[in-house]
Amino acid sequence: MKDADLQAIRNLIASHKRNDAVFALLGILCLMIGVLTLLALFGEMWVNGAERLNLDFLSSFPSRRAGQAGILAAWVGSVLVMLVTAAFAIPLGVAAGVYLEEYAPKNWMTDIIEINVSNLAGIPSIVYGLLGLGMFVYTLGLGRSIFTAGLTLALLILPVVIVATRESIRSIPQMVREAAYACGASTWQTVRDHIIPYSAPGILTGVIIGMARAIGETAPLLVVGAVTFIAYLPSAPFTGEPTAGLFDWASAAFTVLPIQMFNWTSRPEVAFQANAAAAGLVLVCMTLLMNATAIWLRYRLRKNIKW
Repeated sequence: MKDADLQAIRNLIASHKRNDAVFALLGILCLMIGVLTLLALFGEMWVNGAERLNLDFLSSFPSRRAGQAGILAAWVGSVLVMLVTAAFAIPLGVAAGVYLEEYAPKNWMTDIIEINVSNLAGIPSIVYGLLGLGMFVYTLGLGRSIFTAGLTLALLILPVVIVATRESIRSIPQMVREAAYACGASTWQTVRDHIIPYSAPGILTGVIIGMARAIGETAPLLVVGAVTFIAYLPSAPFTGEPTAGLFDWASAAFTVLPIQMFNWTSRPEVAFQANAAAAGLVLVCMTLLMNATAIWLRYRLRKNIKW
C-alpha cells in the first residue's frame, strides 16, 4: 500500500475521531442543560418552600389562612388514587402485552390494535379525563370519587405499560421459549415460569414511567371531579358510625397534590406560593420514593434471574 493511501486512511480515522469527540461534547452539553434546569427548579422550590415543611404541614387540612394550611387531604388522596391506578393498570397492561406478544395471531386485526395502542400513549391527558367523565361518571354512575379518578389514570398509563411489556418480552431470546417447549411446557407454563420472570425488570421500568406520569396529572382529575378544597379524609375501613366497609373510601370525594398546588398558585398571597412550593417538594419526594421502590424491585428481580 502506498504512503499516500496510508495517509488518507489516517486522515479519515482522525476525522472520525474528531466527529465522535464533537458529538460526545454536544451530548454532555445537552445533558447538563437538562440536569441544571431540573436542579434550578428543585432549588427554587427548596428555597421557597423548605421552611413550610414540617409535621404540621403534613398533618393539617387546607385552610384559608396560609400559615395554618396543610396537605393532609391532598397527599392521602394522591396515595389512594395511585393505589387504585396501580391495581387496575398493572395487571391489565401486563396481561394485554403478554397476549399481544405471545398469543395473538399475526394478522391485520392485531396490527390495527398495536398501532392504536402506540398512538394512545401520545393522546393528551385531558382526553382521558373526558373519557373518564363520560364512561365512569355518567354511564356507569360511579360518581366523582377516588375510584373514578384511579380508573381514569389507569386508562392514561395503560398504553405505556402495554408497550413496555411488549418491548421487554421481545428482548427475551427465542431459545428460551424453544427450550421450554422442547421440555413439554405449554404456552402458559412458558409465559408463567420464564417469560414474565425474565421480562419483569423491563416491565417495572414501564410501570415506573407510567406511575410517575399519573401522580403528577391535574387536568383529567379536574374533569372527573377532584375538588380544590376538602377538609376531611375518606372513612377508614371498619371505623365510624355506621361502620365503613372495606372499600367505602373508594367512593369518597378527593383531592390530590397537583390540584392543591394549582389552587395555591392561583392565589396572589406570597405565603400561599410558599405552600405550593412545599407541596411540590412533597410530590417530588413521593415520586422518588415510588421510583426507588420499583428500581429496588427491578434490581432484585435481575439478580435472581438465571439463564
